[in-house]
Amino acid sequence: MLKPIGEGNSRLARSDWLGGRKKPPLLRTRELGYGVLERLGFGNRAPEATGLPGAMLSEVLLVSAPGKVILHGEHAVVHGKVALAVALNLRTFLRLQPHSNGRVGLNLPNIGVRRAWDVASLQLLDTSFLGHGDSAALTAKHVEKLKEVVGFPKDCVDPEHLAVLAFLYLYLSICQSQRWTEENLELINKWAFQGERVIHGNPSGVDNAVSTWGGALRYQQGKISSLKRPPVLKILLINTKVPRSTKVLVANVRSRLLKFPEIVAPLLTSIDAISLECERVLGEMAAAPTPEHYLTLEELIDMNQHHLNALGVGHASLDQLCQVTTAHGLHSKLTGAGGGGCGITLLRPDVERPEVEATKRALSGYGFDCWETSVGAPGVSVHTAASLDASVQQGLDSL
Repeated sequence: MLKPIGEGNSRLARSDWLGGRKKPPLLRTRELGYGVLERLGFGNRAPEATGLPGAMLSEVLLVSAPGKVILHGEHAVVHGKVALAVALNLRTFLRLQPHSNGRVGLNLPNIGVRRAWDVASLQLLDTSFLGHGDSAALTAKHVEKLKEVVGFPKDCVDPEHLAVLAFLYLYLSICQSQRWTEENLELINKWAFQGERVIHGNPSGVDNAVSTWGGALRYQQGKISSLKRPPVLKILLINTKVPRSTKVLVANVRSRLLKFPEIVAPLLTSIDAISLECERVLGEMAAAPTPEHYLTLEELIDMNQHHLNALGVGHASLDQLCQVTTAHGLHSKLTGAGGGGCGITLLRPDVERPEVEATKRALSGYGFDCWETSVGAPGVSVHTAASLDASVQQGLDSL
């Protein structure tokens, strides 16, 4: 059984995920991922993963990847319809730093995790069941076996254990691969997808794809393609902080479809049409955006939100969010599973700064967290220390 050691060792090599300018509240990992849709706070709240072998990394490596929101197609995508996902300009930063103390460590302060292991102990583990080659297919049996190997309870489903499990799976698998390079985006995407499978079981692949390639993606029935030259859209990302289960919500939509097929099936078809129309409009905007384009996007947002409510994935908190932004002349919808969670609000170019600030204050007044950002951000990127924003560099240096 594998035991963590060196819980308080401050000399561990580091990989630090940071982003943003202000400290957010603690968010649920299974809802937003490890800092992907949030701006992680600085100092002792910045997650760390430590200890790649020196043979794999000879100097400090700084990389980042964007977060993601679904523009249109939530739930309908589960039933073979189109979904549009876009990369957020809220980024997770990762710092990898080699160390020769013979340990590999993981520090995720945002969820209260700090672990360290002897590299030698990890190398002695029987990981033959993981398979070989580039991101070999991961199954539920593999995950259960990994829990057994590292000494985790079989029934552990909390974010803390799953975060550690995903890290150990990726570490053990990547370290036995001889072909891994950070430049290979395809391989990065495959490994990221495997980490998603450890956490979520049967993910769509959209999250890891958007964070790897950035921009905007079209997803349908397992096929992912990039939208060419998507326009940069300014939005508000709002976290209602209402927890929900994606699995339960997806199951509820399926039950409603079986109970009312002639009602729900047309809703899903209509959501599909909304996604396709949005794709068409975004394509036109890449060449020459007009005020009419933004008005169309707002209409699509409103229609999709009503459809999602009809599917049963709305929530009082999301209704409140939409009412607040409507009062300020803005248009919003849920993004993701619904039932709480997050929503997005489109910011037209003609919206005045005082109106934006007033909207943010009103949303905060209801206890929501609100970030002003944009979509269509670059994918995973390598940085030099000199290229980092001063606030990000300050956060890294404070660790």
